[in-house]
Amino acid sequence: MPLGLGRRKKAPPLVENEEAEPIRSSLGGMGVGGMGGMAALQPGLPPPPASLRPRLVFHTQLAQGSPTGRIEGFTNVKELYNKIAEAFNISSAEVMFCTLNTHKVDMDKLLGGQIGLEDFIFAHTKGQRKEVEVFKSEEALGLTITDNGAGYAFIKRIKEGSVIDRIQIINVGDMIESINGQSLIGCRHYEVAKMLKDLPKGRTFTLKLTEPRKAFGMYMVIMLLLAMQLYFQCNMLLHIFILNCHEMILYRKQYETGFNIILALNCLR
Repeated sequence: MPLGLGRRKKAPPLVENEEAEPIRSSLGGMGVGGMGGMAALQPGLPPPPASLRPRLVFHTQLAQGSPTGRIEGFTNVKELYNKIAEAFNISSAEVMFCTLNTHKVDMDKLLGGQIGLEDFIFAHTKGQRKEVEVFKSEEALGLTITDNGAGYAFIKRIKEGSVIDRIQIINVGDMIESINGQSLIGCRHYEVAKMLKDLPKGRTFTLKLTEPRKAFGMYMVIMLLLAMQLYFQCNMLLHIFILNCHEMILYRKQYETGFNIILALNCLR
């Protein structure tokens, strides 16, 4: 799926009666490879040589929390995921999707075919897996499916009051790994939507999902570090208190010894 560079555009309105929606893949006003972009080139003019093209560098982080990385030299989603994987020393298969300028699972900020030079890329990686049994009580499940252009289909919208909306453990951003044991890795959004639509009404089916990794794990690490720091500080204070108690006991013994000596001398007079 080619990526274009340019000013951000608003996401297209959701088509409520469809259960499949692709990520935008049109070229923007500035191509990744050159100044002004392919769309700005006049017909008949060849693109500038690679040596004359400016370096377009983007900042990126993992959505669950990480140092900031710098990536460049990508022209489509798969190359982008590879660059992100290299920057954070992870497998590109771990990247589910990317959002622009927010670490939250916000489908209005989903990276599609438009990316600006000022955009900050947040990569959402695989988190907890879960298996859910769903009873299809209605023809429409209330899902809008999209895919990342690299083989993963995931939930973009859940219609309020729908069959899926009543199952609280299914959330926007969850990747659909399989339906009734049939793997969906490598399928496009419309293929997944068709499979869901073709499931018979009045039957139960099984979904295997993977949710985006949450920042909770990072918070747990921070809380653990703070707890360890507090433990060592309390341990140090306790040690100081014990030493002070020992000093007070020694001082008291010395005082009592001195008092007894003075009392004995007075008795001898």
